[in-house]
Amino acid sequence: MNKKSKSEEVGKASFKNLSGFQIKSLYDPEDISNLDYKKDLGRPGEYPFTRGVHETMYRGRPWTIRQLGSLDSPTEANRRARHLIQMGATGASYCFDMPTIMGRDSDDLLSKGEVGSCGGVAVDSIVDMRNILEGIDLEKISFNFVSNAQSVAILAFFIAVAEERGIPLNKLTGTLQNDILKEYQAQKSFYFPPRPSMRLVIDSIVYSSEHLPRFNPISISGYHIASAGATPVQELAFTLANGFTYVEEVMKAGIAVDNFAPRLSFFFKVHNDFFENIAKYRAARRMWARTMREKFKAKDPRSLRFRVHTQTSGSSLTAQQAENNIIRVTIQALSAVLAGTQSLHTNAYDEAFSIPTSKSEKLALRTQQIIAFESGVANTVDPLGGSYYMEALTNEMEAKAWNYINKVDEMGGMIAAIEKGYPQGLIAEAAAQYQRDIEEKKRIIVGLNEFADEEEAEGEIREKDPAFEKQKVADLMELKKNRDQNKVKTCLDEIRNVIQGTENVMPSLIKAVKLHVTLGELVEVMRESFGDYSDVSVY
Repeated sequence: MNKKSKSEEVGKASFKNLSGFQIKSLYDPEDISNLDYKKDLGRPGEYPFTRGVHETMYRGRPWTIRQLGSLDSPTEANRRARHLIQMGATGASYCFDMPTIMGRDSDDLLSKGEVGSCGGVAVDSIVDMRNILEGIDLEKISFNFVSNAQSVAILAFFIAVAEERGIPLNKLTGTLQNDILKEYQAQKSFYFPPRPSMRLVIDSIVYSSEHLPRFNPISISGYHIASAGATPVQELAFTLANGFTYVEEVMKAGIAVDNFAPRLSFFFKVHNDFFENIAKYRAARRMWARTMREKFKAKDPRSLRFRVHTQTSGSSLTAQQAENNIIRVTIQALSAVLAGTQSLHTNAYDEAFSIPTSKSEKLALRTQQIIAFESGVANTVDPLGGSYYMEALTNEMEAKAWNYINKVDEMGGMIAAIEKGYPQGLIAEAAAQYQRDIEEKKRIIVGLNEFADEEEAEGEIREKDPAFEKQKVADLMELKKNRDQNKVKTCLDEIRNVIQGTENVMPSLIKAVKLHVTLGELVEVMRESFGDYSDVSVY
């Protein structure tokens, strides 16, 4: 036996991707000897969609360039969204401030000092939604609302404004994040226990399947799972397991799978390992297609398509040598395009220490446009298909992901697994290991733990308007004072009765928000019935 060189021994121990897979120095036909082209790959736009969900992909239509348009006031959020659209964005995303995320009105005592925080927009009532959408063609521009536990209220506001403007609901496009399972796993902005929270998600999906045929009522999100510390293969596994859970629950509500599955969408993160990102998407498309056809008996090809929005990795950005983030974001965005994403948000390079400035958000947008129109990578479909390394890595991602999903099934499903702390524990463990690897320099982050500068230049800090919160609270108090209090009480009583029964809650919510019932009031009446939830300890 030939003695291995020192460099080969070091390589064997150190060449791993973020999921911990050992990467070989060279891949050849033996690594994909069991690959069946028709069964495992096929052509783009055909089952099992490994190579892409559309036949011509970006040759037929570029991905949706979707940038964030939110900042403190609804009016300012509207201004930013319209500015991004004028610069070439084809969709806008709205994040919300911390009180809105936690289901509290701006005049709530617990909201003090947080209104318009976290680079998000404050939404209390239908008035705010009107201001957010003012002057924007809802039949042409696709909106993504980054809402979760409060999603039924945000959807009610959106529908109510569309109806006020006389826009048919079947013309509305966009996406509601609305993924409550990942909140318990990662992001933690939940209010109620998992099972009643799931009921609200299912009600919104059922209502949308009947009234908003072009709208995505849920974006099943791996992004936040990854940002909490999960490895890419854990992100893949838990995101798909969550998706399968939603499918099962909507079918239990009596809706045929092909009546809602075509509008399910996903949200993935692209981190710094270029090829691992791409393999994750390819494995996800194959796993989703096979499960939807074989387990859930879907017949419509649209039900089998894993449609995904992507965001570059905010958690990979560093305040140190912030300009390096421009390079990181470009590489991540390129990997998302080669992976076959349907829409993409590119982070601004200064997000490690500030809300993006006008300059940085414009540069983030231009990054996508240069990839789309100058790089040539969109000229052919799935240019990495057939690569020995890519196909072997895709197979390994799929096999390891199924191991996690099978474990969840053994526990009785994802809700039971969450209640036992299973995904939360694995995510926390992976996050801790990643941090240890950085501290021990097993993983190099340029400008952070290697190639660092002694002095760091300060970047421009963008902050919210300090006068905004006071005015927002005053406006909300005036709104509450001048509305018809008897009608408000009647609406809240109706919602209370509906959620204690089995009717779909969406019609009652839409009626209520038209009469200026607020987000906080809707959440509070639900809290009375559902109760609060405390997370399980994973340590």
